Order: sequence, then structure tokens, then C-alpha cells
Amino acid sequence: MSRSMSSALRVLHISPARPALRRPALGALAMLPHTVHYCGMDLPDLRRAPECDVAVFDATADLTWAPHMAMRLESSGLALPMVLVMAESGLAAANRDWGAADYLLPSAGAAEVDARLRLALRNVPAEEPTPALLSAGGLLIDESSFTASVHGMPLELTFKEFELLKYLVAHPGRVFTRAQLLQEVWGYDYFGGTRTVDVHVRRLRAKLGESLDSAIHTVRNVGYRFDVVEPALQTA
Repeated sequence: MSRSMSSALRVLHISPARPALRRPALGALAMLPHTVHYCGMDLPDLRRAPECDVAVFDATADLTWAPHMAMRLESSGLALPMVLVMAESGLAAANRDWGAADYLLPSAGAAEVDARLRLALRNVPAEEPTPALLSAGGLLIDESSFTASVHGMPLELTFKEFELLKYLVAHPGRVFTRAQLLQEVWGYDYFGGTRTVDVHVRRLRAKLGESLDSAIHTVRNVGYRFDVVEPALQTA
């Protein structure tokens, strides 16, 4: 639903810092009537975020995640235009491939911040809804109902097993380290060891059954990838 230019916006302020260290990247936001919700950048945190109109990502201290945040928002199901807040020294590195709708300096005044947030909201075209179904080799994952089945037979998965399987299936053929999977599925603030990933992969393979247990490949000394190898056609 579109908002009038005079109405307050709902701003999702995303910070890579731990909760105790998070601070507003834009001091001028406190002078505006907008409602600001603060959250971390891990996927579980983003998925729990309330409905908002525009996202602000604090890249003032570290540009490492700036090129990936638009894709990260999309992965979490948030179809939000994103404004990157960065130090002036980082502007030279800014790239349109990052997917940001606009860029702001932390020193920007209230009028500029308000205008840039509203322009970001107005200029981003409406996106098509992300399909709620993922399928591969007889495996069907329904994101909307948090269910999965193999050849029509439902799988009894825990929440983390479901999230791990969904993430791997959504990126077929891509190799992820255990550390990457921990961060993407368990979250940025998770303190458990990488053995957690191995345990969940072992359980997933057992539940997928003989027809698909080999679809989750172990890449020696690296991590895991999901790839379904279709049987070769028989020729006479």
C-alpha cells in the first residue's frame, strides 16, 4: 500500500554490531516522525522484523556486508528498498550492483534523510512475489507452511532441519562452508560449534531416505552442497 508524502514511515534499521553495541547510524532519524525498528543482520533476526517500508543498513564502520545486504534482505523474505549509510571514505567503493536504492552519509540532515528515504520507497518498482515452493528430484518444500515431502511422503523435520534443507535446496550446486551455514541458518549471534551443522546434515540425510540422501554432498575440507543428479536416459 502506498503512503502519502506527509505520512510517517516505518524504517528497519539494520546493524552488523551485536545488540549491546548497536547505535543509530543516522542521528537525524530522531528528529523525524518515522517509527524506527532496530535489528541485527542475521537471517532469523530479519525474519522476525516487523513490517516496514524501507530499510537502512549501517555500513559506517565496516563495508564488508554492504555489497550483500540487498540479497540478504531478499533471502529473508523482506522486499524492502535499502538505503546504505556509509562514511564518506567508502563512497568511492559504492557500486550499483550492491542493489541499494540510495546512499547517505551519517551526518546528513533531517530534511535530506527524509527526502532520500521517501524517494527510495517511491523509485523501487514493485517486485513479483517470491514462489513459496521449492522442488528438486521429488523433494518438495513449501516455505509458507514450513513443510517438506519426498515423493508425496511428508518429512518430520525440526525447524532448524527445515531451514537448513530449504537454504541448501534454494542454492543448488553452491558449496557452503560450515561457518557460512551456521551464520545463514543459525544466525550471526550463534555461539555453537560447526559440528552442529554436521549433526543436522546427518539427520537430514537419514530423513530424506535412499532416493535423496546423497543429494547433500560433502565437499572434503570445505563443507556441503545440495545437488540432485538426474538419472541418465537409457539408450537402445
